[in-house]
Amino acid sequence: MTPAAASLRDLVRLRAERPEAVAEAAARRKRRPLLRTTDTSTREDAPHPGRLMIIAADHPARGALAVGDRALAMANRFELLERLRLALSRPGVDGVLASADVLDDLLLLGALEDKVVVGSMNRGGLAGAAFELDDRFTGHRPDDLVRHGFDAGKLLLRIDHDDPGSLDTLHTAARTIDAMAAHRLPVFVEPFLCRRVDGRLRNDLGAAAVATSIAIASGLAGTSAYTWLKVPVTEHPDDMAQVMETSTLPAVLLGGEVGDDLDGAYGKWREALRLPTVRGLVVGRSLLYPVDGDVAGAVDTAVSLL
Repeated sequence: MTPAAASLRDLVRLRAERPEAVAEAAARRKRRPLLRTTDTSTREDAPHPGRLMIIAADHPARGALAVGDRALAMANRFELLERLRLALSRPGVDGVLASADVLDDLLLLGALEDKVVVGSMNRGGLAGAAFELDDRFTGHRPDDLVRHGFDAGKLLLRIDHDDPGSLDTLHTAARTIDAMAAHRLPVFVEPFLCRRVDGRLRNDLGAAAVATSIAIASGLAGTSAYTWLKVPVTEHPDDMAQVMETSTLPAVLLGGEVGDDLDGAYGKWREALRLPTVRGLVVGRSLLYPVDGDVAGAVDTAVSLL
């Protein structure tokens, strides 16, 4: 299908002159199942049947623009879009997780054809803000995902026992999961127990904390039928087998900040992907901005782990 915008220059012009082009592109988009299995796909279009490889790019909407020591690495939208288009073009990449503005850009550029599209829902907990844990749902609503024909949603659920804002986020997350289930749309819940250290929020990746966060997330809402988990690898990767026994819900691994040790991250992901409930990867900055600059190589290696 011919994209609405053939270039980034066309994209900027189209946004100014024909805003309705976004909805038109969404209506025309070729969709696919969330999971391609041996029952629904040919061998060629399902290189890893029943698994997911999703590229994450929803960080900017929460004001999280840094990659490593580059404080504004993700602030250049044109560069980010080029990196995303390259990543999405690689064999075995199933789709993308992003906020509405990024997904609208990718729709107009024709980069979401036959891809899983996951809308990011709560981006109100701005990085470093005093209200970071009162994480309001300022992004996609369930109705928005339905209207655009997107395939799933994602919400971030960080819980600090010392911050009352966590309770508001917990309650709103439960009701959002209910709404997604009413539309029969999967929702990826990314839970953490966290605490403030010298004023900065730190996620606890110890085995007990990750298991507890999984238990809390799994029990949210009136049904878990459409709930997926998006979980980190624990501080000690050998703990993952026991931690993932906390729930029967399907799960994907999140990438997070891996620093310069991408090879080490690959090793951790490889082991965790062998666990029964783990069905794939959702990785962003470490693949889009690898230290060596080779986006295609980083993505291809991640795909090979599946």
